[in-house]
Amino acid sequence: ALIGLSLSGTATSWIMGNGAAAVVYGETYNWAAIICGIFTFFMIVIASVKGSKTVKLIPFIVGIGAGYALALVFTIIGMATGVESLKLLSFQPFIDAFGTFSITSIVDYPKFFFLKAIETNGQYPLDAAAIGNIAMIYIPIGVVELAQHIADHKNLSTVVNRDLIADPGLDKTLIGDGLGSIVGAFFGGCANTTYGESIGCIAITGNASVVSILTAALGCMVLSFFTPFVVFINSIPKCVMGGACIALYGFIAVSGLQMLHRVDLGNSKNLFVVSSILVCGIGGLYFGFGTNSITGGALLNITSLAVALIVGIVTNLIVNNGKLSSGEDGLSSAASEMGKVDPETTEIPSRKSKKK
Repeated sequence: ALIGLSLSGTATSWIMGNGAAAVVYGETYNWAAIICGIFTFFMIVIASVKGSKTVKLIPFIVGIGAGYALALVFTIIGMATGVESLKLLSFQPFIDAFGTFSITSIVDYPKFFFLKAIETNGQYPLDAAAIGNIAMIYIPIGVVELAQHIADHKNLSTVVNRDLIADPGLDKTLIGDGLGSIVGAFFGGCANTTYGESIGCIAITGNASVVSILTAALGCMVLSFFTPFVVFINSIPKCVMGGACIALYGFIAVSGLQMLHRVDLGNSKNLFVVSSILVCGIGGLYFGFGTNSITGGALLNITSLAVALIVGIVTNLIVNNGKLSSGEDGLSSAASEMGKVDPETTEIPSRKSKKK
């Protein structure tokens, strides 16, 4: 729930300012961007709720495509009339890729990190100091990803009606994330983790098929070598993505909140745990240590999501005399309550039962 709620500000700022660093009314506040973002969200809703069976599997493609088309219309009008606020879509990615046409305008390899390291020719030596600096940046990420991993798997368990913490098990999924991060780092990718946006897609489309997800992953890797596809993705206006994120982040938050209906919030012990997590996370409490002479910020920064995790766990230990409690007093474990789902199915069991 906290992951979705904490990201909501990103979605709304993208919509109001089309990606501006800071939304200032009268300067970067943009009504055209707001219309485009809300339109994108409504199109996703219509495609997901009222579309055909096939359309319901791709509501985000439909919504983002419609929002992109509207942004293009606004941009053309803005260029014709000279109104800057209507120019939502930037053509710079297309100019960079196709301004001087060559083979790379059609097919090009992603700028992998190990290739960049070779190109520097020793300009940035990997000595003890460099390793220390890298560790100070990335070790806190491990704490954050641990928190997100656990939360997302609990969240996904609710969506697919299967306790993923027990089967396949948290140890196996964490090892998978760790290995994925190592391989991803070699190619310049971000830390490998479960992403709430992906869980939101599963919840909205009802498609929990492992085959579908694997095919999509392979497809993305192949498409990353085709310049026109990459250019199109880079040109999507932030307001359009913000509209899509209303649905994505909202589903993450709501799916997380669904887990709380089994928790007795009339019990002050549980209330302390939940309130500490929500306030610390949404309020943005972070732990900063030292001072970075270059940026002026903290040398070591533990983000609000990780702090909320830490404070929540400690609070849970305090109110339960050193024993972790799920808060599900009188209820059987999630593993016994949750049904099993066929990983090859293309539809979530709970949705099938609702249709019947």
